[in-house]
Amino acid sequence: QTSKTKSASVKPKAKATPRPPAAQTYLTQVLDKGKFQKVGKTLSVTAGLTLELRCKGSPVQWGVPPYLQEDDDGRLRTVQHERYGTLILANTTGADTGEFTCYPMYCEDTECRKEYDKAVKVFVFFPDPQELFVPSSNYYEVIQLRTNRPTVLPCQVTSPQAKVTLHREFPPVEVKVDGVEISFEVTRGFTIHRPKQHHAGSLYCVASLGNLRQSSTKYMLIYVHYPAAPPVPVIQASSDSMALGQNLQVTCTVVGEQDVLVDFTWEYPGQTIGRPLYTQDSMQTVQVDGRSRLRSQTVLLVDEFREVDQGTYTCTAQNLEGSRSVSTTVKVLSSRSTNKPKKP
Repeated sequence: QTSKTKSASVKPKAKATPRPPAAQTYLTQVLDKGKFQKVGKTLSVTAGLTLELRCKGSPVQWGVPPYLQEDDDGRLRTVQHERYGTLILANTTGADTGEFTCYPMYCEDTECRKEYDKAVKVFVFFPDPQELFVPSSNYYEVIQLRTNRPTVLPCQVTSPQAKVTLHREFPPVEVKVDGVEISFEVTRGFTIHRPKQHHAGSLYCVASLGNLRQSSTKYMLIYVHYPAAPPVPVIQASSDSMALGQNLQVTCTVVGEQDVLVDFTWEYPGQTIGRPLYTQDSMQTVQVDGRSRLRSQTVLLVDEFREVDQGTYTCTAQNLEGSRSVSTTVKVLSSRSTNKPKKP
């Protein structure tokens, strides 16, 4: 009673639509005969039946598996009601298997944005008696085995009951899945946690359920040695003050991991008048603290230094992990005398 009187006497400030508490956002499945069922992390709906999900929130947006994003043939529709949003997917197939996400929207005036931290997700399987794997249009898929992150082979099955194994095409052998080096999750596929060179090659998955046994798309795994960090270039000019007509050399050097290629690019004052870029590039194995390292070097050559060549020289070194830039400034020698104003 007291709080009502108090709030009525204070003029409310104009503010944005209040954010709903996270607990209010949840997903339910609409079943036959008006029944509702709260969903967990996964859900199975027999292929051919209709999936209907409700998500509490006003408004909400939906995220769907890649197949439905690319091939919208009218089977999928979403409806926003006053207090909840509905997603309806008719004539479902095994290809629809994947993650369905409901994003509550935070709206201020006419601007709305997704509240990613309050999103709710469910992985929906659509078991298909004919298709154990989610169909793919590609006969094989190329995947990089990057040394700096886990590699995932999707091998997505349409039924959580399917037993899935991993196989190498040549030599033909089943790959050991120990849960440490390689692990399997039915909603994710196989994960190679610390990719090594011996993991490379052509691999595929085999799924079996009852009397049905099928092979997946082939995965061509290519080993790529990714550096631990972007390169660290060091720049050095042959002189920071040049007499007109002299030859200038600006050297940019990176000492890094073996087998990691570095690309160099230059920015230099003469670019503004179209002065061509002349460089000498080299690579050499050197010993640093008893370890073999690769020294990559580029030398920018500026013949017959002119006034237009004075200014900042920037070298950018890039590898697969990123890039870094360094700069140095070169001036014309005795610039005071050369810049004296002419007598009228």
